[in-house]
Amino acid sequence: MSAINLEFVVAKEDFSKAGEASSSIKKTLKKLGIDSKIIRKVAIVTYEAEMNIVIHSIGGKIMVDIDTEKIKIQAIDQGPGIEDTEKAMEVGFSTATQKVRELGFGAGMGLPNIKKNSDNFEISSEINKYTKIESLIYVNP
Repeated sequence: MSAINLEFVVAKEDFSKAGEASSSIKKTLKKLGIDSKIIRKVAIVTYEAEMNIVIHSIGGKIMVDIDTEKIKIQAIDQGPGIEDTEKAMEVGFSTATQKVRELGFGAGMGLPNIKKNSDNFEISSEINKYTKIESLIYVNP
């Protein structure tokens, strides 16, 4: 298999399309015959990253690079950034608005779920500029 590169634009507050990128990535991995346990991890990482872009930023993108050994996921948004990434990684910590919480999102599980389902996880953020999440999942752990 040659490397496959996917890229998805994710819009701010577009809850009607939220989840489309992760669903498309999941379908691609199924077609490639990737193990279902790996697909599940990738689906969780990409869905949580996608929702974070929808909820917390002014838009961004998700890029996925797939090869025979690993799946690299990058989620980069434009927006407020994260003041304290350590605090943001705490289970239950959320800066989601009441409106978002009423929609059933913003429970403070996104970043912890991304890290938990990644073999390697990195987050960087700059206030008023961006947040970038990188997740690596090995195809044959």
